Amino acid sequence: MSLFTAALVPGYGLGFLLLGASLHDILTRLKAEPQRFPKLDLAYSPVGPVTEPVILALPANGVRLRFDGPEQRLRLIEIIDFSKNRITYQDKDIAKPPNTQGGIGSPRNGGDAATGPAFRNVYHRLFGPTYAGEYIPPPVERNGNNVGTYILSYPGVAFSFPLLQSAWSPDKDVVSLLSSPASQTASSVAVFNGKSWAHAREALWTEVLPSVKLTASKSREVVPDEISLVKIHGGGRLQLFKKWSNLSSWINLGETTPQELVAELGPPDAIYRKNDQRMYIHKTRTASHSRSRSNGGDYRRPDDLTDTDQSSAHTGSDDSEDEAIEDDFVGNVSGECFYNYFYLGFDILVSPPQPPSRTPPSQVGASNANQVSGDNLFKTGTADRLVATKMVLHANVPGSYPFNRHRRCRWEIPYLITNNADLVPDSETPFDEIEERLREEWKSTYPSEEDGQRRQRGMVLNRGWGDSPGSSCEFLGGWEDSSGGVAAKKFDGSEDSTTTLYGFPGLVFEVLKNGFVSAVTVY
Repeated sequence: MSLFTAALVPGYGLGFLLLGASLHDILTRLKAEPQRFPKLDLAYSPVGPVTEPVILALPANGVRLRFDGPEQRLRLIEIIDFSKNRITYQDKDIAKPPNTQGGIGSPRNGGDAATGPAFRNVYHRLFGPTYAGEYIPPPVERNGNNVGTYILSYPGVAFSFPLLQSAWSPDKDVVSLLSSPASQTASSVAVFNGKSWAHAREALWTEVLPSVKLTASKSREVVPDEISLVKIHGGGRLQLFKKWSNLSSWINLGETTPQELVAELGPPDAIYRKNDQRMYIHKTRTASHSRSRSNGGDYRRPDDLTDTDQSSAHTGSDDSEDEAIEDDFVGNVSGECFYNYFYLGFDILVSPPQPPSRTPPSQVGASNANQVSGDNLFKTGTADRLVATKMVLHANVPGSYPFNRHRRCRWEIPYLITNNADLVPDSETPFDEIEERLREEWKSTYPSEEDGQRRQRGMVLNRGWGDSPGSSCEFLGGWEDSSGGVAAKKFDGSEDSTTTLYGFPGLVFEVLKNGFVSAVTVY
């Protein structure tokens, strides 16, 4: 194993580990170098995987990374074992280089075991004087000889020194406190965004971080901005907000062309030619019985709920016949495909034009005004061109089967807002709450009030079976050939591969056992 060597830049990062980088980007980079990073330990909350912090430890490299749950962005970098790396600051080692005798990355022995950053080297030669630090006492006293932690903080970086509780006194200055032999070597170093650790930790998980595009390199290459939020407005209209700016753009399903997608989002990371029609049986059954269904019940028909292979959008027309469906089936080779944007967190199905889903009842009165907001260069009136007909937004939930195939994409449904404007259903909201809001929104379309209160039946899907309907080879490009930089993966029982699908007009939710949404398909 090669030694992990990196330059520390306070407030920005450690080598290629940059504050603000996404969990998907970091994991993809680490997995690409298995000899350098042989072991990755991921820790997360099973009951709050998208609301609580996610911790990624590199035990063979002595580094620990902490990400926030909602955005999955790197918030804190910790160096916890200096025997397994070589860290520099302005081309100077912050600690004594590791002793490579016995193999790189092996722990030091004897008196060489505590040669992390020396206080004198940090305070006198590398960073210079700073304000008095903060003493954190040990959790439980042990005869007065227990060891606490003294945090010496600079803008963007902090050093943790062990300090006996008996040696601590608020009247002593930092030089007097840390000059004793037992406290001369730091046990860990933290890199964060803020003027001091005491100030930064108050907003560590919520503070807006600087643009990774500005700090990553000085390249002149033009890279599209990340999409920080997708607002689902209903009727096939989505508003995409760009990270680190106030700019947004619109996608109108059934109108936006592939050329317009590429112009706005850049070329896709992969293109997958769609050929899986295993949900064809549901479409056939629905078409043959379409004349007998009432308008109020149409939105709950099985093909709306089970179009898990993300095939072309269903028309729901009463004039549909089995022969017409077969023609669509055969005509699938014409160019229908997925645009896979792994690093933006979503996939877009490009296919022949299909009418978008109906406008939510609460938006019917304002549909004209809203449509004007979404009318931009994306709108096209050409009926024979391929257009975007569906968009799959991926949550990248830790512990789920498709974890790390895509970067996390955050979304919200503003037309479900209540009297409290802060309670907009979004990608962090449990599905039970979203479903309740959606039933209330669409209650006027149910045949009866009883139907409106009854929870709809979901369809169970196991993504651990490679031949299951809507398996990842249909959702994502590169399942077999690892395109997009993601290695092929087999189910080993450690991930939750079973999900349940629930459908509403224009929306299909893929829900995990813990109640959080793994993906939402907008059509």
